[in-house]
Amino acid sequence: MADPREGRRIPAPLTWVAGLAAVLLGVGLGELTAAVVGPSSSPVAAVGSALIDVAPSWAKDTAIALFGTADKLALLAGIALIMLVLAVLAGWLQVRFPPWGIVLVAAFGVAGAVVAATRPGAGSMAWMPAVVAGASGAVALWLLARMISTRPEAPSTIGQPGPGVEGARERFVSPVPRSLNDRESDGREPEDRSSSERSETKRSPSPPPSRRAFFAWAGVAAGVGVLAIAIGGVRSTASAGVAAVRRALRLPAAAAAASVFPSGAELDLPGLASVVTPNEQFYRIDTALIVPEVDPADWRLRVHGMVAEEFELTWDELLALPLEESWTTLTCVSNEVGGTLVGNARWLGYPIRELLARARPDAEADMVLSRSVDGFTASTPLEALTDDRNAILAVGMNGEPLPLEHGFPVRMVVPGLYGYVSATKWVTDLEVTRFDRATAYWTTRGWSERGPIKLQSRIDVPRKSQGLKAGDVVIAGVAWHQGVGIAGVEVRIDEGEWMPAALAAAISDDTWVQWSLPWNATSGDHVIECRATGKDGEVQTSQTAPPAPDGATGWHWRTVSVFD
Repeated sequence: MADPREGRRIPAPLTWVAGLAAVLLGVGLGELTAAVVGPSSSPVAAVGSALIDVAPSWAKDTAIALFGTADKLALLAGIALIMLVLAVLAGWLQVRFPPWGIVLVAAFGVAGAVVAATRPGAGSMAWMPAVVAGASGAVALWLLARMISTRPEAPSTIGQPGPGVEGARERFVSPVPRSLNDRESDGREPEDRSSSERSETKRSPSPPPSRRAFFAWAGVAAGVGVLAIAIGGVRSTASAGVAAVRRALRLPAAAAAASVFPSGAELDLPGLASVVTPNEQFYRIDTALIVPEVDPADWRLRVHGMVAEEFELTWDELLALPLEESWTTLTCVSNEVGGTLVGNARWLGYPIRELLARARPDAEADMVLSRSVDGFTASTPLEALTDDRNAILAVGMNGEPLPLEHGFPVRMVVPGLYGYVSATKWVTDLEVTRFDRATAYWTTRGWSERGPIKLQSRIDVPRKSQGLKAGDVVIAGVAWHQGVGIAGVEVRIDEGEWMPAALAAAISDDTWVQWSLPWNATSGDHVIECRATGKDGEVQTSQTAPPAPDGATGWHWRTVSVFD
């Protein structure tokens, strides 16, 4: 039997529309289902999280370098682009080589279900949204592709006259009424024919759907998909209720308050980073594509491993302990020299050393492997959690409960270590172990297992885009060496002599400090460099190194233009 698509070519754009509308409908219904099952079961989020886990370190470093804290938004945009390409391909395949388009859509639904079901903390129904997405997308693609693949049957030529005299004769007698022709052909009146024969005579093939109808149904499918995505986003935000719990939460007063904010710590210069970073401006770098929503009533911390006493801690038990406040600057190991992946805050929490003292670690233990609710792990040297530094289980940030994206309800804050080995958000597990027995998320990807923070300084002002005028200008920035403190900062212009900058008052050795230097700027282009010295006498190295595997090094420099 001949393929009904033979003899005409369906324009490729029609196949693309079919694929895009079907996939958009499937994704929308999948996301709407995830809003009911749980936001973490979102097919897009599950696939994105899996991509984060399997991506090589260089890819993540590149994403952070290019997009900074918008790296997750860039990943979602990349996923959307890939889905766009796959949708176009699926539509083309289904029309040209059925049923391979449906197979492609269904296969991605199955793959998404497997990924969602195997993610850390996945619920028993985590697979459902991806299955709904794959099934609905496949059905929609089948229907839309069928609409543009169907064509009218060729007109029947049975009984049609041929050329020549016979054809002319037949055409001549064709006006004779049908009833007479029937009577002469078989001797029966039309009423003598069977009902089936009469129905066959009268029946005509149904006309195929028009392109207008195809575009209408494709528009309906795409519109429903977009609406489902929007409703799913609203429902997933409103249904969890964790944000509402956080807003209503009142943290207890600290048993030990943070050091008093010193006079003169804030220089208050335009363009200079504030000493205290507002919560909404604090950098966020983590592996969670969808922010985990942990109800404090359900939170538990398990302390176990190479200890004499294993135990669990609940939220209420944690808040009943004598909480302490402290100032700590956090730094991401992916921060480039002069980068902004660093911030300072006032934290409220309970000393981790007290919890470990209760657990009584074995003498052979040298590491604590912390786990997040989303499966992230960090390897922290045991001594960093048991010495006199302010390593805490934090519940508050700048006078309010932790923001959801910064680890609510509980996270770790450890001065002197990069966040990838210490600042576990949404922490639920502390396992006392050894570096030679366990590895963490980033150390399995080639990063250093201990991650002490390196001495750094940064120029914030002036900037090249300021449009500087010749005359008096202030050069200013920040410097940090958590756990050690800053003794001084030097600046040089156009590779001249190093000049000492004035330090603002420091809150503590665990926080960054502002610095400034007056400059009589002359017209032209200039290169400004800075370097810091720690309280231990260490001078910031000029040797340039990338963030991997244990933090960037080098002097920060900036080119500025000065006009008359």
